[in-house]
Amino acid sequence: MSAPRLPRPRRRAAALPAVIVVLLGIGLTAVRVLVGTPMVAPEAALRVLGGETIPGISFIVLENRLPTAVVAILAGIAFGLSGTVFQTLLRNPLASPDVIGVTLGASAGAVLAMAYLGADGRALFWFALLGGLLTAVLILAVAGTGRRGAAGAVDNRFVLVGIGVAAALSALISYVLTRLDLQAAGDVMHWMVGSLSTSTWERVTVLALALALLVPALALLVARLRILQLGDDTATSLGLPVPRTRISLIMVAVILCALTVAVTGPLSFVAFLAGPLARMLMGRPSFPMAAVVGAVLVLGADILGQNLLPEVELPAGVITGALGAPFLLWMLTRSTTSGTGR
Repeated sequence: MSAPRLPRPRRRAAALPAVIVVLLGIGLTAVRVLVGTPMVAPEAALRVLGGETIPGISFIVLENRLPTAVVAILAGIAFGLSGTVFQTLLRNPLASPDVIGVTLGASAGAVLAMAYLGADGRALFWFALLGGLLTAVLILAVAGTGRRGAAGAVDNRFVLVGIGVAAALSALISYVLTRLDLQAAGDVMHWMVGSLSTSTWERVTVLALALALLVPALALLVARLRILQLGDDTATSLGLPVPRTRISLIMVAVILCALTVAVTGPLSFVAFLAGPLARMLMGRPSFPMAAVVGAVLVLGADILGQNLLPEVELPAGVITGALGAPFLLWMLTRSTTSGTGR
């Protein structure tokens, strides 16, 4: 039986926020390419994109600003999808990779590799991914997420265990920093803030390939996620393999987050903000809208960081942290931890 169609006025009203956010993302992409020191005229940028070589301008557009904008978009999409998976799966608007330790796990893997193995570039991707995956496996094992349980009980255990693991990982990173010399500690701290300053086309390729593989996998799992939200007993009665589905969703979300952390550093609160903002705009959880909102958040944060203060470039992670912290406090004052606020 097909689902009932929304009346035409309601469909149009639901589509309007999506159109506005997409247009905002396109506008911010243009701003990121054109605005800065030096400014780039729109006609010059179009000529460069059309294949013409303009000394100085071609390098600025094609090798500096455009890859940064594309990395911002792809990172925002990945963080937005990852956070929405956790928040929807765990029925908790406060559950995101930032809060439950997955981001810190990826960060710890990368920091340990940077500090003791001198890893950078491609090697850093693998250590960040390994750190995120090991953290997820640890949380899964302790929380017993592979077992069936009462509706919400398994999810609450996962969140609580994740918060505890995050605290331990934060202490581990702090310890590593105390054992490094000033230059190495400075390099690690700069990466930990989260920045797009080292964006290249190679990093664009890494994120694009990851999304090309993981987004279709997530799309196949979303229908199962909707069934899983009905509760373990109901989902099992409908023939859904509950533990395997839950673990598959978590693994996809972890890989999305960990690989992005390896490229940009831990951009605080993007994964946390994207899902709730998308829900506010659409009136319901929406993975596509969360992806677009995540891209807009990272683009906007990078533009603000580059232009907010004269002669000072702030990493995008500083801006996302400044935006996310008050939003988290606001969510805590209005939300309970028993649901996603659907």
